[in-house]
Amino acid sequence: MKKLSVTPSPHTHSGMKTAYIMLCVLLALLPAAIAGCLHFGIHAAELLGVTTGTAILSEMLCLLLFRRKMTVTDCSAAVTGLLLGMILPPDLPLWQGAAGSFFAVVIVKQIFGGLGQNFVNPALTARVAMMLAFTQQMTAFRAPAADAVSSATPLITGNASFWDLLLGNTAGCIGETCAAGLLLGGIFLMLVQVVSPVIPLTYLGSFALLSLLFGFDTVSQLLSGGILLAALFMANDPVTSPLTASGKFFFGIGCGCITFIIRHYGGYPEGAAYAILIMNLLTPMLDRRCAAIPFGVVSRSSAATKKQKKTA
Repeated sequence: MKKLSVTPSPHTHSGMKTAYIMLCVLLALLPAAIAGCLHFGIHAAELLGVTTGTAILSEMLCLLLFRRKMTVTDCSAAVTGLLLGMILPPDLPLWQGAAGSFFAVVIVKQIFGGLGQNFVNPALTARVAMMLAFTQQMTAFRAPAADAVSSATPLITGNASFWDLLLGNTAGCIGETCAAGLLLGGIFLMLVQVVSPVIPLTYLGSFALLSLLFGFDTVSQLLSGGILLAALFMANDPVTSPLTASGKFFFGIGCGCITFIIRHYGGYPEGAAYAILIMNLLTPMLDRRCAAIPFGVVSRSSAATKKQKKTA
């Protein structure tokens, strides 16, 4: 008689290929990326091209050097490069963008084994490293169609209108300012079921609730800074976020709470990058604590209870 094989889920697969998922993410990022290029000019477009191109080239060279299967066509490197470019200031020197993209792909991703092996988000890790290496350039922003460069963003000034925040007519990083483009892309990814809505909703919901309880302008807080890009595209990274729905729930709440604390009570005006990286490190623990017990498997606690009853 053939024995049953008791294994954890998933037992069926969606059939989605990595290339299809990454292409959907690239397509979803385009509205906000195009808006950023239109607002900030040709240098912003060049910076996005440099970070994306450097990421693809770096991954190709690493795969050749490490003698791994050539997987550049899965578009994961392009997604990393474009995401990094979108969270950089529009006037950042091109060579610094290339250095950050190289760091994201080679140091954070490929050295740990490539796609699926990195334990933190490559683009966000590279941004934090660039903040340490190029602090002055990474904190220099300007409003669209303005020549003067300063460090003032809507999070600092608090005087941007709802429409300016929605359409991206504010100072900030290339892909973070156009809230309408980010929302359009995020909704698209949820409709095609590439990402789960659990993390974005719990992330933005917990942050909005705290903003409301502590007397901040909730709508302005949600549309300012990089929280929308972080919640809709960064936090949902399938490699560095929990697998289960309950794990995603706690992951999103943790991101929202940490972002709120850093943004309002820390020394840095935006805490989304640090919040996601902190929760990335906690993802293995969430996966262990929230993992479902396969049908037919007896947990250690229940086995110990039964043993005690028999002894008694």
